[in-house]
Amino acid sequence: MLRFLFFKIPLDFFFLVCYIVTHMAIKERRTKILLALYLMSGVEFSNVSLDEKTQKIFDLSLNQKTRGTLSGCIKEGVIEKSNNQNQYKLTNNGFSELCLEFPFFRFLKEKWDGKWRIISYEIPEKKRELRDKLRREMQGWGLGPWHRSFWVTPHPILPTLKSLTSQKEEEKYIQAFEADHTFGDREFLIEKVWGKSNLDKSYRELFKKWHEILSSDVEKVDKLKNVISEYINLLRQDPGLPKELIGESWIGFEGWNIFKEIKSILLS
Repeated sequence: MLRFLFFKIPLDFFFLVCYIVTHMAIKERRTKILLALYLMSGVEFSNVSLDEKTQKIFDLSLNQKTRGTLSGCIKEGVIEKSNNQNQYKLTNNGFSELCLEFPFFRFLKEKWDGKWRIISYEIPEKKRELRDKLRREMQGWGLGPWHRSFWVTPHPILPTLKSLTSQKEEEKYIQAFEADHTFGDREFLIEKVWGKSNLDKSYRELFKKWHEILSSDVEKVDKLKNVISEYINLLRQDPGLPKELIGESWIGFEGWNIFKEIKSILLS
């Protein structure tokens, strides 16, 4: 059983934390497609065939709804279709969208600009539905609780936040800032805000699960499906901190490299 992150947080934010730390299947078809294209290709955004093997791994079916989703993604410029049948690849726009769900991926490809984003919002209790809606939108942005009503992230999410709330009721309750870290113990901050040591333990538990999966007597494609399923559960917890903050030897980066090796072996 994976050990999950639990922070000392305001009760009115408990909804968000429960969502992040709970085992979740990727149910939304569009997200499944973007995730499949990324995990099967990596940061190179190479073409991926949505063949029977890939469909099984990600619980996809090339039915009418899926083909409609693919068509919409192409029109919106988040994926591209190759000349070869059923081969697609992620675009930069698609990658940016995926990183709002899985922030860990961002700094595997992009360089951190050194800026911190700080968001404060206090939406009244009588506006609970509005508050919960905003939390759902922000749930994958790598935000961590700094102080009550203050949330911090290294991810460049302010344009997304502005677009999301512009000329809407919740806009008047939000303050957002961009800042440099002038002084203070960064290690202490990272532990306080994101619980680095607990996340480290969760990765070690993941590696044990991967070992059990690889040792099981099932087909390769089923092993990869189970490996990815467990990985997704943990990736939803990982705030995706850049190496400048968490170090190049961070176990999360090790996990990514191990996953790539497992994928290569199981797809051979």
